[in-house]
Amino acid sequence: MDKKRKKELLEAYKNRHPEMGVISYRCKETGDVFLGISKDTKADFNSTNMKLSAKMHPNKLLQELWNKYGLEGFELSVVKVLKYDDPHEDHTEELESLREQCFADNPNARRIWR
Repeated sequence: MDKKRKKELLEAYKNRHPEMGVISYRCKETGDVFLGISKDTKADFNSTNMKLSAKMHPNKLLQELWNKYGLEGFELSVVKVLKYDDPHEDHTEELESLREQCFADNPNARRIWR
């Protein structure tokens, strides 16, 4: 790959506009719900699924349910999407506020990450 093309791809990556929001893992069998904030929902689903598959996720209950029911036993979804303009700004507070709204809607939900 030439330097010009490499630079173009790097610039496109830096200026991408990933989906941000609140992600959910819901165990179909037990109804347990786990919520997390995400600055890139696709990447966070991939990362979390890999940790769970490798039996290395820090959330013990989520890991236990995953070990028992596997990917097929879970419904993965983006519960709320954050609308934003600048991908370079820190949107953590806004994401945490969205997650708190989700906890208000489902008080029995837990955090994906501790």
